[in-house]
Amino acid sequence: MIKKLLAAATAAVALQGSALAQETIKIGVPLVEAGPMAFVMPFYQDAIKAAVDTLNAQGGALGRKYEVVIQAHAGTPASAIAAVTKLAQQDGAPFIIGFSTSPMSMALGQRLAGLNALQIDVSSTSDDVTGKGCSANQFRTTVNDAMQINALKGTIKKLGLKTWNIIVPDYSMGHDFAKRFAASVQETGATVQSTLFAPLGTPDFSSFVNQLASKPAEGLAVVIIGGDSIAFAKQAKQAGLFEKYKGVVSANFTHDLVLGAQGDATVGVFAAQGYSYQFPSPRSEAMVKLWNNRFKRKPNHLDADAYLGVEVLHAAIVKAGSTDLAAVRSALVGLKTNTVLGDVEMRADHQLARPMVSVQIERAGEGKGASIFKNVEPTASVMPAVNTECKL
Repeated sequence: MIKKLLAAATAAVALQGSALAQETIKIGVPLVEAGPMAFVMPFYQDAIKAAVDTLNAQGGALGRKYEVVIQAHAGTPASAIAAVTKLAQQDGAPFIIGFSTSPMSMALGQRLAGLNALQIDVSSTSDDVTGKGCSANQFRTTVNDAMQINALKGTIKKLGLKTWNIIVPDYSMGHDFAKRFAASVQETGATVQSTLFAPLGTPDFSSFVNQLASKPAEGLAVVIIGGDSIAFAKQAKQAGLFEKYKGVVSANFTHDLVLGAQGDATVGVFAAQGYSYQFPSPRSEAMVKLWNNRFKRKPNHLDADAYLGVEVLHAAIVKAGSTDLAAVRSALVGLKTNTVLGDVEMRADHQLARPMVSVQIERAGEGKGASIFKNVEPTASVMPAVNTECKL
């Protein structure tokens, strides 16, 4: 009788283990389907699926495969919360990796613990996300505003300009950038002449362009994002805006996603980016081959950020030896792993320490521009100190 009970118990454990092995590890992917940021949706979707397929081909994690669960939403903080709530509580996808603006991430950060969800933030840039608004269940792998400024410092110093104008989007990321950029140029003895804040979704930038053209400083810093960046670039070209400045630097303004639509309007602009397909690392080279074969194009910085987020989550799950959220959260803090951007480390303020790149837009034929890789900005030179405003 005892032998039969032991045999039954052993069989039950084996069946339970087999069932667990069949369970997938679900990654919830909230994506914006409306508004000026909707055009990025396919890039995050493609990259996350490609990363998951790559990991699954290597055996997944803990004997289980990954599964992607996508939830589209309207692109507001409220709709982002609703999308993540559905993913975590209805779809069984507690690991969240998808597109999120800084306001969305700030709103989500306060809700993640209650939803029993953990977010790898692969897109927001406001310093507050890993500063005063940091959350125990939120980790950021993309660059923040302070890192973008640090990556631009070499270019700013080389240009040696004494006065600057700034135009940024009128929300937390833009305000962060403007504040840090002003402090950075003041370190060189320069001053900021004017700062303009443009609402997201601005259809006509003529009033902003006219203000910048009527009283140009020596230098111009531009952070106009998404579909707005195309409209601004075209209207700036019509007004001959950039020719009125001795140097133009940017972040999130002119990159591979919008460069084709911008034509040659941004030729000469310097930019700090999270990634270039020319990034010198074995995993980046493998990613370029994968993208050429699978998507018939080169990977862009959004692809790399999304792919990197999956890599970091996977490394934490393997390190934890579990998909328990508390265990994965603990494994993420101090995590060191090799990625498409080489070796990276998750800091105590939940900001990933990682390198960046510098590029410049050059003419590539009639009416065309190309993003030309200049150099890698090493992790040590771009990372600010751990944010002391983060209280975890």
